Amino acid sequence: MSQTITLYVDGACRGNPGLGGWGAYVITETQQHKLYGGELETTNNRMELTAAIEGIQFCPAEAKLILWTDSNYVKRGMTEWIAGWKKKNWKDVKNPDLWQKLDAICQGREIEWHWIKGHAGHAGNEMADQLANKGADLVFAQQVKVTPVQIITEDKSAESEVIPPGTAKKKAESDWLLDDPFGFDLDDSQLDVEVEEELLMVQEDHLSLTQHSITVTQTLSQNDSPNQNEVLIQDETQNQSATAPANTSSHPHIVITPATVQAYGPRQLILDTETTGFYYQDGDRIIEVGAIEMVNRKLTGSSIHIYINPEKPVGESEVVHGISDEFLKDKPKYAEIAAVLYDYLKGAEIIAHNATFDMNFLDMEFNRCGLGDLSAVCEVTDTLVMAKNKHPGQKNSLDALVKRYEIPARDRTFHGALLDAEILADVYLAMTGGQVSFDMDALSAHHEEQSDESGRRSIEMELPVILPSAEELEAHENWVKQFEEKHGQPCFFAK
Repeated sequence: MSQTITLYVDGACRGNPGLGGWGAYVITETQQHKLYGGELETTNNRMELTAAIEGIQFCPAEAKLILWTDSNYVKRGMTEWIAGWKKKNWKDVKNPDLWQKLDAICQGREIEWHWIKGHAGHAGNEMADQLANKGADLVFAQQVKVTPVQIITEDKSAESEVIPPGTAKKKAESDWLLDDPFGFDLDDSQLDVEVEEELLMVQEDHLSLTQHSITVTQTLSQNDSPNQNEVLIQDETQNQSATAPANTSSHPHIVITPATVQAYGPRQLILDTETTGFYYQDGDRIIEVGAIEMVNRKLTGSSIHIYINPEKPVGESEVVHGISDEFLKDKPKYAEIAAVLYDYLKGAEIIAHNATFDMNFLDMEFNRCGLGDLSAVCEVTDTLVMAKNKHPGQKNSLDALVKRYEIPARDRTFHGALLDAEILADVYLAMTGGQVSFDMDALSAHHEEQSDESGRRSIEMELPVILPSAEELEAHENWVKQFEEKHGQPCFFAK
């Protein structure tokens, strides 16, 4: 049975035309091969094509190839355009020598062509980009027209080479749209200052949270035995991984997971609590708090989850949430976690279903600890009020809204604070996201009435679809690459 080989290819050019390099990263079942080279005077697209040619040529003819390129020029050329070019005998085709060579070496091979977004953090593509830059560096050092193909072979278990932070990138031309696409008239130095100020603010926030965490931990260690009331704090200052680390205790007391998605804008927290009863005035207490973070309608991955010893029996409320006295007996009291929870929640917009219930309990608990009302430092949005306004006379419980908005079903045999917060996030996004379409429907209906009254009629007509030519697509891809290399992040004009 033939083997399957994964192949990443990329090209780089400093000037376009100018000095350039190509790279091919070949991954077999047991080894990885790094190929690179360059030319003194070339273009970016010629280097992209050369990378594909050299990479495919290196692989055994009987192997199945899964090829990834960040060049739509190469991918679409081989999968869509090449048949037409052949019929026209390569007339008006740029780089016909390389296209013909690539076509020839692909004959009789099984190749899957895939496009991948460049400079988006994909390890295989980043390695190919690094190799392309190595090729360009080699040409610059040797000052030869074309370098020999360089090959590095390693066992697959060997650690991949780390991309140097100062790796040279393809030089972008002076272009006002590249430098300042939104017309803000900012130069790089201004942007650097703004980024540094924003990072400093984030670091100060994290430092504040960490200091409170240390205070709580020290208090617990003084008052309790080592095996009880141990607070587990997981935030970005302690763990930078994209996923929340595994809990070291079977019953963690405070779990704060770091954000895995970068977003900028007002901070919203979708929150839920579980309590020992309905009446905070009669001594009922909070036993669980769960909240998940959302910024600009994006869930960032950050959340907080705490179980709390209410210092009283849970009573009949166990039927609702399934949390027993036995489970809560070794959990911290509210006073022991209040500072960390308050810091996580304050300043955000709290979104809750029947928010009055949750906020009354939270205000009561924080007042008992001397921190004051949470509602005084947070904006509050009640999704129950929103639902009643949108659906008057209908059931508006969380379960009813889940069915109405066709939210994916979850097991809610027992209510849990974090689970309910996750469900509420879906419901909130569905309720608020639908408002635009509802208004547009109403506007459309009104417009149709006016059209009928005035006797106007709609006329159906087919509009032509104009697809870009190969040359136009090539020019667009060159511009996108220059933008991404200058700013170090993907361009939103890219596909």
